[in-house]
Amino acid sequence: MIRFLLRRLGLAVPTLLGVSLVIFVTIRIVPGDPVASLLGPTGSPEARVELTHKLGLDQPIPVQYVTWLGRVGQGDLGRSIAKQTDALPYVWEAFRNTITLSLFAAAVAIVGGIALGVIAATRRGKVASAISSGVSLFAVSAPQYSVGLILIVYLAAGRGWFPTGGMRNTTGADAGTVADLIRHLWLPGLSAALVPLGIIARMVRSSMLDALSADFVEALRSRGLPEWKIRWHAFHNTLPSVLTIAGLQVGYLLGGVIFVEVVFSWPGLGLVVFQSISQRDLPVIQAGVLVSALAFVVINLIVDTLHGLLDPRIRR
Repeated sequence: MIRFLLRRLGLAVPTLLGVSLVIFVTIRIVPGDPVASLLGPTGSPEARVELTHKLGLDQPIPVQYVTWLGRVGQGDLGRSIAKQTDALPYVWEAFRNTITLSLFAAAVAIVGGIALGVIAATRRGKVASAISSGVSLFAVSAPQYSVGLILIVYLAAGRGWFPTGGMRNTTGADAGTVADLIRHLWLPGLSAALVPLGIIARMVRSSMLDALSADFVEALRSRGLPEWKIRWHAFHNTLPSVLTIAGLQVGYLLGGVIFVEVVFSWPGLGLVVFQSISQRDLPVIQAGVLVSALAFVVINLIVDTLHGLLDPRIRR
């Protein structure tokens, strides 16, 4: 197992280097002048030359990349142009909020997707199977932002059951409590969970059908095992593939909830990057994308480790 983990770590390092290079080059070709943004319209040519030299923008691109990579290794992700503060604390606070939303959405997607997939596979030809398949198809097809707007109109603004946006109330008896946070989580969490829920449900259904048609299932039936135990054995065989797709969907949630965060004004990393793009705040954009990429690589490493623990063949 140690060798397996070392191999996965060895693959993660070049992946992160490749991601950092793509981020650095992409930010450099994005329209916008960070020097002009920092100095403002009244900056003199002398001040512009001085600031360009201070930021290292007068150096060749490879030198700029190596210098930036060295600063990133020391935890220095630059300084926000709009906020005039270090980008790392600002981005990290937003990333923590995104993790909260993503974990809630992931729990809904995994539990709901597994339940729908198992029902669709074990109730073939019945109404429950058709309903489960229809719900999973709708979840994959429906745009998250459209569903989010519908939920806001009918359940938040119309019924008043949930807040229309934000992460916490600023006034009231329950302001800042866990119950307040959960009330704010429901609508954006359900909207963000739709696509992962549908994908997991379809994967579970397909894997369960393959497992139930395997020879070992007939052998278990011939031995007189109860049907629920046979289905449990079949479900256990689907766990490695389900774990892989679930891990990918959690990684997708960390970087793909930007539309949900914007619709619900959730103060997460997606909303911060979206606002920074309109402000041409390149250091924050760069830091936000880098943190998301790092989180995705770490999640894949964890999923690979769990996959190796469940299936010894993977370790070989």
